[in-house]
Order: sequence, then C-alpha cells, then structure tokens
Amino acid sequence: MDKQIKEYRLVRIATYASVSVAVFLLVIKALAWVETGSVGILASLLDSAVDIVASLMILFAVRLAQEPADHEHRFGHGKAEPLAALAQSVFIAGSALYLVIHALQRLIDPVEVQDPQFGAWAMLLSLLMTTLLVMFQKYVVRKTNSTAIEADALHYFSDWIANLAVLLGLLLSVYGWIDSTLGLLIGAWIGWQAIVLAKQSGNQLLDHELPEEIRNQIRDIVLAHEDVEGFNDLRTYRSGPTIFIQLDLELDDHLSLVDAHHITEEVTRSLVEAFENADVLIHQEPVSIRDDPEHHQWEMENREDFVSELDSQAESQTEEQSGAKA
Repeated sequence: MDKQIKEYRLVRIATYASVSVAVFLLVIKALAWVETGSVGILASLLDSAVDIVASLMILFAVRLAQEPADHEHRFGHGKAEPLAALAQSVFIAGSALYLVIHALQRLIDPVEVQDPQFGAWAMLLSLLMTTLLVMFQKYVVRKTNSTAIEADALHYFSDWIANLAVLLGLLLSVYGWIDSTLGLLIGAWIGWQAIVLAKQSGNQLLDHELPEEIRNQIRDIVLAHEDVEGFNDLRTYRSGPTIFIQLDLELDDHLSLVDAHHITEEVTRSLVEAFENADVLIHQEPVSIRDDPEHHQWEMENREDFVSELDSQAESQTEEQSGAKA
C-alpha cells in the first residue's frame, strides 16, 4: 500500500510538472512569435496552448482515477485517464488542422521571418525544458505504468521533434519557404500523433485485451501451481493504474470447497505479487467439464502442456550447454 501511495504521488507530481512547463513554454514562444512572425513558432505556440488545456485535463483525470472504488463506481475510476487522453487527442487534432491551413496560406503568400536569432534561442530553451520534462515523465511511466502520463509523454515527445524542426527552420530562414514547409510538416506530425493517442485511449475505454506477453506471463503464473489442472476464458483489460484479470480455474472434481478456495487464494496472491495494481477475479470449476463445448467462450490452457513445454525448454538448454562444452 505504501508503494501504491508513492506511485500516486509521483503521478501527481508529473501532472504538476507538465502544466508548469506548458505555461512557461507558452510565454516564451508567444514572445518569440511576436518578435519573429515565424509560422513555425506559431505552430509550436498553438501546440503549447493546447498542452496547457490537455495537461490540466490530465491532472484532473489522474486525481479522479486515483479515487478508490465506491458504491456508484465499484470498479474504481480508472477510465478517467483514457477518457481525458481521448479528449486530449481531439484538441491536438484541432490545433494540427489550424496549423496546416495557416502554413498553406503562408506558402501561397510568404512573409519574411524577423529576428530569427531571438526565435532560435527561444526554441533552444523550449527544447531543453521539453527534454527534461519527457525524461521525468518516462521515469514516472516506468515506475507507475500510468496511461495518462504515458500519453502526455508521447505528446511532449512530438513537441520536442516539432521544436527541433522549428529551430532548424529559423537557422535556415534565409530560405523563406522552409519556415512554412516545416510548419506544414509539423502540423501533419501533430495530427498523426492525435490519431495514435485516440486509438490508444479508445482501446482502453473499450476494454482492449492486455498485450500477449502479459497474458503469457499470467498463464505461466497460474499453471505453475501444482494443484491447478488448467484454466479457460482468460479476460484482461486495463483501467487507469489498475489491470483486471478474470479467468475460470480448473481444479480436481473431488476437492473440498475449503481446499479449492485455498488454491485459488494462492494463485490470486501470486498474480497480485507479479502485477501490483491487479484486480483478480477467479471462478472455480471442476476439470471434468473442460470438454463441454457450451461452457467455454475463449481458449483453454492445461497444466500438462505447460509442464511439457518446461521439460522441452530444459532439454534444449541442456543440449545447448553440452554443445558449448564440446
């Protein structure tokens, strides 16, 4: 529980840092745009304005997602994170569309960039601040697996690329068309990131299955218990900081209810130890109904196959070691 509290606090700090950096970058880029009139800086300025709104949404969503389950939300509030991320993608797409239109107008009717040196220093400072923020966000994601912070980090990484492109455009401002062209390319890039973010958020809202490597890890943990005959109907999804794992555990027909409960508790504990923010729901059933075609909806796994796989892997490793020694 102490670790979970620390993770929640870390996620909140990341949201505060995101909002603070977005406000700082907005001020810097606004000054640079007024001074230079660069389309590229305007593009970055608009993106920073959207960042403030999006970061505030993420901050609110993270606080809501960390609220414990209650009588009206018994699965918790975790979906506030992907919901905010989906809304963020709409804001990003809108700013990208405006930027593309503005850049096209500047290509048709070019305007010379004024004082590119001032703009270059402003964008260099923006690059530095964005780099520090993304590094911190990546650290938070590694520690907490927060989808909201991951989405925000992806957004700011796209900003970093955009800022770099704007900086290059200012350094090459002698070629007038480069500024508008880079603004157009940045708008297209931001629009693509909005699509990626919307897809990721939509998958969470629609309870998309966890990645196959995580499902395989769950499989190995469940079948590692010597009293488990197998399992079926594994269903998984993520909601904010919590992952949900549901499955039907196949046990010997003649076990007492107490023994079946004890085995289930041991399997549940092993899953929670492997996935700290996991909510595990296991239904016990007799192994004799495994072959009932009307009883199962999804794939079945059994311990005999699992043990055979382990034996095969052990034999392969032994042969490789013997070959290496020879």
